[in-house]
Amino acid sequence: MSDLKIAVILGSTRPGRNGKAVADWVMTQAERRSGASYELVDLLDYPLPHLDEAMPPSAGQYAGAHTKAWAEKIAAYDGFVFVTPEYNHSTSGVLKNAIDYLYAEWNNKAAGFVSYGSLGGARAIEHLRAISAELQLADVRQQLSFSLFTDFENFSVFRPGPQYADQATVLFDQVESWAGALKQLRAAEPVAA
Repeated sequence: MSDLKIAVILGSTRPGRNGKAVADWVMTQAERRSGASYELVDLLDYPLPHLDEAMPPSAGQYAGAHTKAWAEKIAAYDGFVFVTPEYNHSTSGVLKNAIDYLYAEWNNKAAGFVSYGSLGGARAIEHLRAISAELQLADVRQQLSFSLFTDFENFSVFRPGPQYADQATVLFDQVESWAGALKQLRAAEPVAA
């Protein structure tokens, strides 16, 4: 097993959310991997208030205990697979808020995206790609987009088709490749005095 650690971040805390089933499916696919260890990070377990830090995250001067705990959690990973709903042509507010809390903990790491929504959540992913660029997160090309119309029964029971397993393999391959390369880059960076 590789020493790469990838977080699958569940980006919805909404009651009755579809995201839990999607994230569980992603984790089931990830269990077959030997190139990295995967861990589910559910934002329900990290109740962050609307960004309440006085200093910008790029300063790295976190004051709140909740921010410090979140920073410690995210810093431990080499890459991320974000599982996001699409709300109003974007990602969820809770995921955006969780991302906005930090800066250096995201830098020079890999990111992949899994979305769901009426149009497969594609617009949520596009917004996350723009956010990733600002955070120096290297997002990979492959993505998974699940439609509420064709991949869910009654818009609530997740039933993905078999073709998604192969797509997930490509996503994991890309995230692991980039995470490994960027881990070497981070290891070569000079330590600030």
